[in-house]
Amino acid sequence: MTTIVVVRKGNEVAIAADSQTTFGDDQKLLAGYDRFHDKIFRIGEHHFAIAGSAAHDLVLQNALRSLKTRDLSSRAGIFETFRKLHPKLKDNFFLKPDEEEDDPYESSHMMLLLANSHGIFGVYPMREVYEFSRYWAIGSGRAYAMGAMYNCYQDELTAAQIAERGIMAGCEFDLSSALPMSLYTFTLGKE
Repeated sequence: MTTIVVVRKGNEVAIAADSQTTFGDDQKLLAGYDRFHDKIFRIGEHHFAIAGSAAHDLVLQNALRSLKTRDLSSRAGIFETFRKLHPKLKDNFFLKPDEEEDDPYESSHMMLLLANSHGIFGVYPMREVYEFSRYWAIGSGRAYAMGAMYNCYQDELTAAQIAERGIMAGCEFDLSSALPMSLYTFTLGKE
């Protein structure tokens, strides 16, 4: 339960997230009580944020760092990296890959956004990888964030300002999202 957004506008990329952790339906952990409330983590130049189980955070950080090689520069490279990661998640971190009986592949149970100097990407539970051209949001506050970003994307705003508006909308209306937000920006590399 969260609101996480990525935005690409001009040569700027932004990734932002709220800071609330929710336990079940009736308990929340606000930033003031959590020493590690930043939901965005960095590996090299790559910024990641995960929606779903809080258990994924340290698991994914550790698993990504343990890979001998990783390519996070393109949709194909990200797919290959997460394909290599899936057996490690099962063998070393005890991931339970089952979801629905008729699913075509085992699930990694992770939904995440990735931002770097190559662009903005989403990775979904069956290792589907999307590269976004403008913006995207995940988490329980995603609909509010998407609406806010849609409403202001054409305005004279930076990627960071658009991302901020998305998170603000998610935190305003979603029960499982709260401020403060984390926000990181950087410049796209030459293609």
